[in-house]
Amino acid sequence: MANIFIGTDLVEVSRIQSAIKEIGNRFLNRIYTSTEQNYCQSKANPEIHFAGRFAAKEAIMKALKSSGINDPIAFSSIEIQSSSTGEPIVNLAFEHDGICRVSISHTDSLAIAFAIYTVK
Repeated sequence: MANIFIGTDLVEVSRIQSAIKEIGNRFLNRIYTSTEQNYCQSKANPEIHFAGRFAAKEAIMKALKSSGINDPIAFSSIEIQSSSTGEPIVNLAFEHDGICRVSISHTDSLAIAFAIYTVK
């Protein structure tokens, strides 16, 4: 039987927008991979998509930590890609024993994400 761990996070888009404006590339490079940055920058309102991915990374970290992973997890070691249908795909750049899925939603002012991490 599999063990299932969940995480959720809610982010104000304005918080991410402010960080990008104030810290710029230092913030972007610490949090997002180049693939994620290119994806978000290709959108009409990049800050909304950056916020969605930030919420996803936080939700994933919470699910991973609740599974017993105690090592530090860098934001940039979690990559959220988009499938051809728009489904968010989670790539983890570190050793792990499970499967991670995430759902992201946003409005103009808020982004929310739910993550599930399953270990057999």
